[in-house]
Amino acid sequence: MLKRPESPTFYFIGVTTSKSSIMKIFPWWIKELEIPITQIVGYDVEVGGPEEKYRAIVRHIKENENAKGALVTTHKINIVQAAGHLFDYLDEYAKIFGEISSISKKNGELRGHAKDPISAGLALESFLPENHWVDNKGTQVFIMGAGGSGIALSAYLMRKQHEKNIPSKIIISNRSLGRLDHCKKVHERIGETTEVEYVQVGAHKTNDDVVADLPEGSLIVNATGMGKDRPGSPISDDVLFPPNSYVWEFNYRGSLEFLYQAEKQMKEQNLHVEDGWIYFIHGWTQVIGEAFNIDITQNDIERLSAIAKKARE
Repeated sequence: MLKRPESPTFYFIGVTTSKSSIMKIFPWWIKELEIPITQIVGYDVEVGGPEEKYRAIVRHIKENENAKGALVTTHKINIVQAAGHLFDYLDEYAKIFGEISSISKKNGELRGHAKDPISAGLALESFLPENHWVDNKGTQVFIMGAGGSGIALSAYLMRKQHEKNIPSKIIISNRSLGRLDHCKKVHERIGETTEVEYVQVGAHKTNDDVVADLPEGSLIVNATGMGKDRPGSPISDDVLFPPNSYVWEFNYRGSLEFLYQAEKQMKEQNLHVEDGWIYFIHGWTQVIGEAFNIDITQNDIERLSAIAKKARE
């Protein structure tokens, strides 16, 4: 049951929100950014939860003055499908992707933004060499998971602004054919700039099969939620990562089986292994900037990252 907020409140819509570092970090960030004191409240919904739960939180934010907005994780597509009609404004990415990660209010309007293409791009740029795809022709990207974050990363990689600095192929896998169809429609709207393959896991291929065929220097991403929202990894322990590859675990907390699988092969296969911490930082700061109508600079990001690290420890 949602309680009417008596003071400024920001919501975190997820699955296991109480376990997130943001619950400790958020008050420190609010103070650092000189935002009026605002509490953070988690709103948990099981994966693929009932539509009424999504509509309830959106109505709650819309109707209560002290509800300042929300960050959405895991349920980005479900919220739009169940409660998209309650928004007064959706940004272009939200319309194209059919998802939102940010809920905010401005001039009496309830607004939804899809910030993941920006957040994923900023996080990727923090560890992937600037001209990686040009300097390593033939390298590919394998994204496991066709949910909001996986689609966002694929869209960023296909941006026309990158010109020739794009992977030779992007492979996206998911157990749900519906998710893959949605992903394909998004790509058709934005315009594919490279070859894309959609793999339904369990139909004819496994994720293990795809990894085995990847060229060295590829980017391999776990965007399934496995290792955080539910235990396990999208690949088996038998997988051998291609040499000189970049392995990105979108999660930064949880059982993190995929991350540990990659770390075991770091030396042998010369892997660069990245967790989801930087993605977490960019994802949250993008949404906070939108919700509180402030510009967050690179200098702010560095300060907030240091604060987050201290709070996490």
